Amino acid sequence: MKTGRTRGLIRRPPGRALTLCLVLLAAFLGAMAARAQDDLRCLGCHGKPGFRKTLPSGQVLDLFVDPTPLRLSVHKDLSCVQCHADVNEVPHTTMPQRVNCKRCHYEGNTMGAPQTSKYLEFDKSVHNLALLAGNTKAPLCQDCHGGHFILSGSDPRSRVSRRHVSQTCGTCHIQIYGQYMESVHGKALTMGNKDAPVCTDCHGEHDIQGPKVASSSVNPANVANTCARCHSKIVIMKKYGINAEQVSTYKNSFHGIANEFGVLKAANCASCHTAHNILPPDDPRSSVNPKNIPKTCGRCHPGANANFAKGRIHVDPEDRSAGIVYWVALGFKILTLSTLAGLFIHIGLDLFRQVRARKSREAVLPARPTEENEP
Repeated sequence: MKTGRTRGLIRRPPGRALTLCLVLLAAFLGAMAARAQDDLRCLGCHGKPGFRKTLPSGQVLDLFVDPTPLRLSVHKDLSCVQCHADVNEVPHTTMPQRVNCKRCHYEGNTMGAPQTSKYLEFDKSVHNLALLAGNTKAPLCQDCHGGHFILSGSDPRSRVSRRHVSQTCGTCHIQIYGQYMESVHGKALTMGNKDAPVCTDCHGEHDIQGPKVASSSVNPANVANTCARCHSKIVIMKKYGINAEQVSTYKNSFHGIANEFGVLKAANCASCHTAHNILPPDDPRSSVNPKNIPKTCGRCHPGANANFAKGRIHVDPEDRSAGIVYWVALGFKILTLSTLAGLFIHIGLDLFRQVRARKSREAVLPARPTEENEP
């Protein structure tokens, strides 16, 4: 049996909840309508194909905006003026500035943007430093991620996806992009190989630094470790018939040891294989092709001749395939161990002799008188 109190709770109309829902719905619809109205005002000019402006310098700016890509991007719920915040009148009396993405993209934001510190990394990057130095061609967020058709990096259509990020970098770094696409890495990427490294794998994403910066991934002191991210992984290297021990053999070589001790002039991976135009040794254009090795080594060793190409490279002295190097290394190990063993035996025999001599001396010495035997 239901009590009167229970019946009262059930029969009470949900007035307050309904009112709140209606208020929220009205606010949402109002905001959508206001956003649509703002966008229509902007598209009144920018929605006309062929809308452009000629600057005093003679440069022609294409100002047409197709709203379709924007409605498919991650910013589909934003209005024009939420990004172009300095636009407050139509027509514009002053030239609008480039969009400042940091208005929303910062750690702790309440706008729904990803919570990450990557946006702060850009401040220390070579791109931002160039911008602060007055280089107007230095890239901003929209130069890499796009202006209106911005997609998540995991989307294959995105300008910063693994498939397209090298092409995006190539819009500024045209010559380097051409070298990369001709390299073994670029050709592998073209074939859809997911193991192929792209620009960001070596240089980083937002915290890109120049090679002279000590913390840079392409600083001469760090190049070997950067290449090792892939070339030390046995599973990946085994797929392509590449020896994964090349990293360790370099680090144990004269060049690798010198580099480890801070001699930045010592050869690293890029010194021999080049930084971007990396080709297999059997390619006649490769810097490590036997015919080109004298020239490659001659960059540091003037007078390098064909003999430089006769020896093996990336030799592991502990592997019998190293030939005479293996036997010489083994001979030095035996010699070293024999010398140490002889030294320890000599020290042991000498200590044994000294102990015996001491005991002999104590045996012939007269006993010291005790207090009871004293007169």
